[in-house]
Amino acid sequence: MSQPQSLAQLPGDAAKTRAGWAAIFDWDGVIIDSSRQHEESWTRLSREIDKPLSEGHFKAGFGRKNEFIIPNILHWEDDPAEVRRLSLRKEELYRDIIREEGLEPLPGVRTWLARLATARVPCAIGSSTHRKNIEVSLDALGLREFFPEIVSAEDVSHGKPDPEVFLKAAEKLSMPPARCVVFEDAHVGIEAAHRAGMRVIAVATTNRLEDLGKADLAVSRLDELDVSKVAQWFA
Repeated sequence: MSQPQSLAQLPGDAAKTRAGWAAIFDWDGVIIDSSRQHEESWTRLSREIDKPLSEGHFKAGFGRKNEFIIPNILHWEDDPAEVRRLSLRKEELYRDIIREEGLEPLPGVRTWLARLATARVPCAIGSSTHRKNIEVSLDALGLREFFPEIVSAEDVSHGKPDPEVFLKAAEKLSMPPARCVVFEDAHVGIEAAHRAGMRVIAVATTNRLEDLGKADLAVSRLDELDVSKVAQWFA
């Protein structure tokens, strides 16, 4: 199967003339569905440190930073240094699982990224996921070329629903927030995008389509979208 073109690969001046809007992607639940692997990494960490997982912890923490989850949802630890250690260990366990099992993008992702590249729409990742997780996965998936800019957990002080991650992504893309579309799956991410003054398209991977009414648009998979129709928001 041939690989779709990235923005940088387009010929001649086409690569230099960007569209008048930008796309910012959350990572987990939008580009990949690693919810099972993340849940398993919490389970492995729980066993490793012999501390219990509260019922419904994974859904309650979805889209939030580990540094929020550990003291506020799991109630494991309040000391910042220990919270940080546990957070990093959890991500190590997650990467172990990815290495064991491999990874694939969600259905429709490659097609949608190809359409955006053809339309010269610049793209960035804006996620509470740790940078090493994203970069390892991008290389494994062969998608790094589509995302010249990444804003990850290490780049922000406040997790979603705070809009910081999306505002920083827009800044990196040199695009006003009002001309950005965020692609999200989590309720806290939808809220963060709106607080950033951005449009948001939700993908029904983590939540049911009918539960995503707070987004500007909701789809089951990204290749249901038409670039020209999204562009009409910025006409």
